[in-house]
Amino acid sequence: MVKKSILKEVLIDQREFLEDKKDWVKREILNKVEKYLEIPHIIVISGLRRVGKSTLLKQIIEEYYKNEPFYFVNFEDERLIDFKVSDFNNLNEVLIELYGDSQTYFFDEIQTVSNWERFVRRLYDLRNKIFITGSSASLLEREIGSKLTGRYLHIELLPFSFAEYLKMKNVKPDANWHLRTKDRALIRAHFNSYIKEGGMPEYIKYGEKELLQRLYKDVIFRDIVTKHNIRNVDDLRDLSLYIVSNAGSLFTYSSLQRATNINNVMSVKNYVNFLKDSYLLFVVKGYSYSVKKQNLSPKKIFIIDNGIRDSIGFSFSENRGQYLEHIVFLELKRKNKELYYYQTRSKKEIDFLIHTKNEPETLIQVTTSLHDREVENREISTLTEGMKELGIKKGLILTEEDEKMVDTQSGNIQVYPISKWLLSP
Repeated sequence: MVKKSILKEVLIDQREFLEDKKDWVKREILNKVEKYLEIPHIIVISGLRRVGKSTLLKQIIEEYYKNEPFYFVNFEDERLIDFKVSDFNNLNEVLIELYGDSQTYFFDEIQTVSNWERFVRRLYDLRNKIFITGSSASLLEREIGSKLTGRYLHIELLPFSFAEYLKMKNVKPDANWHLRTKDRALIRAHFNSYIKEGGMPEYIKYGEKELLQRLYKDVIFRDIVTKHNIRNVDDLRDLSLYIVSNAGSLFTYSSLQRATNINNVMSVKNYVNFLKDSYLLFVVKGYSYSVKKQNLSPKKIFIIDNGIRDSIGFSFSENRGQYLEHIVFLELKRKNKELYYYQTRSKKEIDFLIHTKNEPETLIQVTTSLHDREVENREISTLTEGMKELGIKKGLILTEEDEKMVDTQSGNIQVYPISKWLLSP
């Protein structure tokens, strides 16, 4: 049990944190938040540690609630380490005592408190507006799924997009930037940095790789080892390092088991699920009209951030194409696209298939350049083959600089620069 005097001290200190209005990059996802404000549902914001969830809460408060009473609690404060579900009633009393009557609650990293969803359900039933953040995907599947089904809306916060990265660098391109040589060169230079730096806010601000390395260790030890009582820590570390170093490649759980010498495939599968749950990685299935084939086919792993991959992973040579593929993957995730990769009948791999309204919609290839005629022919023929098999009329090839339209018997293929695509509406 946490004493009321401690609760009061914590809440006052955290309020000062809220009022400390540092320069921040306004997150694009605020537009999505605004749509949800008039809906009574709980708003759940999940994402990797240090991705900016607390800052997003501050931005929501500043943008929409600064002239209204509200309550804010960050449960990762070490003074709340002994906080139990039985303390929520005292917490509510202290909040009312300090900040008056309000029907708006902001709970940061609430998953640290067991059975928290019971209290939140009570608040919801009393018609309060509630915002929740958490660093675990299972926050949705288990806790919320059991007690709050149908009562929440989910927002997944990812690292900075390229547009947000540019804002952090005080670069604000207008709609015609690509028509001016100087602006194109500037954007190109920043894009080259973004490819390797990624979009974690603190790292972009301070440039210290140790920040990303510490984040990675916190995910492994605090979010996985401690939470799931992992005994074979070395196996988990070896697997995660192997995955980070080989991100973007196809894998099966059996191939990962052979590569890391972990005793059994089930352990590998559990570790991958734990890494997914912590938002360190994402798994993409191969597309098939058969769900069974999708589940049995090799899968692709993408890391949440190129900066983490660059600071943690180990490889003998840089595969720039895979870094670009990760950037495209994350941007498609930001746009909430249902994604697969696709393998043609002749076993040619297409990087992304966008699936919309139960139908394949667009195929996307990512490559560094089409300047080599052999590469251009290969990429176009692969995409054309996939479009024909799936009955898709739109194809997209994203490169670093090329831009043109290619007409094929299967449909139109747009070749487009990745940086321009990232900054398009």
